[in-house]
Amino acid sequence: MSAPEGTDMKLTVFGATGGIGRQLLAQAAAAGHEVTAVARDPRRLPPGVRAVAADLAAPDAAVLRDAIAGADAVLSAVGPSSRATAGITEPATRAIVGAMADAGVRRIVVVSAAPVGTVPSPGNPHPPKHDPGDGPLMRYVVGPLIKAALRDHYADLARMEDVLRGSGLDWTAVRPPKLTDKPLTGTYRTELDRNVRGGALASRANVAACMLASLERPETVGRAVGVAD
Repeated sequence: MSAPEGTDMKLTVFGATGGIGRQLLAQAAAAGHEVTAVARDPRRLPPGVRAVAADLAAPDAAVLRDAIAGADAVLSAVGPSSRATAGITEPATRAIVGAMADAGVRRIVVVSAAPVGTVPSPGNPHPPKHDPGDGPLMRYVVGPLIKAALRDHYADLARMEDVLRGSGLDWTAVRPPKLTDKPLTGTYRTELDRNVRGGALASRANVAACMLASLERPETVGRAVGVAD
């Protein structure tokens, strides 16, 4: 279920020290939401944020449950910060989903990526060859190159989406294309279950805004949301 429009929410943010995570914290606080930020190193979080120290590479179920308990929703911007942490998204999301079940929290919005809809996974072994939102250049030139270069990363995200689909939770996977550090504009395009036609870039700030907006869009539950500037 989504929160009623305009309602202040209690939110738990994972991946809070990354580029999108920092934007989630700032925008959620500006909107008046009560935020708990989960990070491996809380010292990297801005002052004034309720912080919980947790290492998702070796998750403590009780710590995660306590961080989530009482929240209206969970936002996850978890992703690898280096080659050493490649492949972390699927097991981290599995731990988050388990903690949500224990805490009785149902709503989760996560960051995925635009190519993931065409990446095979154990739960989706035969995805479409092309995303319906992609134009010819993305389908036949840019997309194959990107997927080849980041094959392991996208496979991890595809398995993460498997976890969401099997969770029984009210999930949304936000799928941006190439990320930038341009400032928040609040002007971005979205599509349900497909990429945005001609959408090659998305600012981390606008992706965070889309994630927060999805909490108040019931039609995004159980769906992927393509987003682009």
